[in-house]
Amino acid sequence: MAQVSEDAALPTHIDVAGLGEVLLGRWPEARKAARERALDPRLHSNYNLTFEDQRDLTFEQVKVLRDAGTALVGMPEYLGGTNSPGANVSAFEELVLADPSLQIKSGVQWGLFGSAVLNLGSKEHHLEWLPDILNLNTPGVFAMTEIGHGSDVASIGTTATYLPETDEFEIHTPFKAAWKDYLGNAAVHGKAAVVFAQLIVKGVNHGVHCLYVPIRDDNGEFLPGVGGEDDGRKGGLNGVDNGRLHFTNVRVPRFNLLNKYGSVDENGEYSSPIASPGRRFFTMIGTLVQGRVSLDGAATLANQMALSIAVRYAEQRRQFNTDSDIREQTLMDYQQHQRRLIPRIAETYAMIFAHQQLLDKFHEVFSGEDDSDGNRQDLETLAAAFKSMSTWSALDTLQEAREACGGAGSWPRTASRSCVRTWISTRPSRATTPCSCSWSPSVCSPITRTSSRTRTWVSWPATWPTAPRRQASTAPGCAS
Repeated sequence: MAQVSEDAALPTHIDVAGLGEVLLGRWPEARKAARERALDPRLHSNYNLTFEDQRDLTFEQVKVLRDAGTALVGMPEYLGGTNSPGANVSAFEELVLADPSLQIKSGVQWGLFGSAVLNLGSKEHHLEWLPDILNLNTPGVFAMTEIGHGSDVASIGTTATYLPETDEFEIHTPFKAAWKDYLGNAAVHGKAAVVFAQLIVKGVNHGVHCLYVPIRDDNGEFLPGVGGEDDGRKGGLNGVDNGRLHFTNVRVPRFNLLNKYGSVDENGEYSSPIASPGRRFFTMIGTLVQGRVSLDGAATLANQMALSIAVRYAEQRRQFNTDSDIREQTLMDYQQHQRRLIPRIAETYAMIFAHQQLLDKFHEVFSGEDDSDGNRQDLETLAAAFKSMSTWSALDTLQEAREACGGAGSWPRTASRSCVRTWISTRPSRATTPCSCSWSPSVCSPITRTSSRTRTWVSWPATWPTAPRRQASTAPGCAS
């Protein structure tokens, strides 16, 4: 191992602008554009609405994204896209900065419903359905999860039985545990669904396959044989209209089977390019890994936002004057507060770089750069591990950061628009703008900032009539 000379110069500062670029990953322009887009007031949350009105607002917000062309980035060129799955997911992850309901609803429409047609269907299916999916003429549902089966998709109860006399499939939910549940777009807006069901041909069950099934007419009424329920108000994400669906002998043409990995011909003969039913199932499910990759990235971004707010607050909020007669200590001067936040900052940096590797691998597989079996298996394994770890971390970090802000952690204004301003302010092009901040945590510097700049501040808002003036001090500056 090489020895480091005692005379070797150690770094004296952090290149914050350079670090900021590194944290943006392989598709920095996609992320920067998404962060700028997140500043649009039309995309912002409004929690003072009824949940019904929140749903309508979120649907209008998705239309704003449609008009901006965001859904086309990951699509093939023959559909007007740029075939850049990595850039597409990078931009999608940033939507959490504007409104989490918007992120989920757009993800259901294009990342689940649309991606199922894209990755499980043929080019004929793409040309038939994707244009209307992309332009929102056909809001859709991803109908996989059932009341009785979630992660164990191979055991779902819904069936799709081939009827040779009419050349159709009959979709049926034989018992209530087979009802599709927790489905975004199912309660109100969805007009069609990609339905996962046990494919039965000539009495043989060929396992889970996916079919495109219309569910509502243009007036929003269920089609014959289709029924459902509204999941109603939830603890969060009330802009997403989650609901249940069930099917009673609903027939669709044979063409509606998304047949990339399993097909039925006009003679009622089943065939598949993958002979093993188990391998076929996991290959089919593996094409839908985009959701796990996206959730890993969104959870990582949630950590960054929460810690940015908590650290900025702790650097300015003062309490008790243990080492001075004229100046109180900042919260961040206390070791206990450092222990609450700094290990989570380190963990989040690790999550950022791990997610970048995962996103690179996702792009390699779905852009065709390296679509080998080995690379696909690595992608699916990493996505399953990272998604669970990052979402657990986000739950822990968000709560700890909220508590670290005391009463201010419960103010919606502390953690809403300030999040967007934080991320825009970290862009290198804005990092050289000096500013002067007061106490408010909603206008102060992010974790990463230019250490050579300083600002003058006081520990109480100057706008408070009785605010006691403390001795001014200097601290690292911020970009507003």
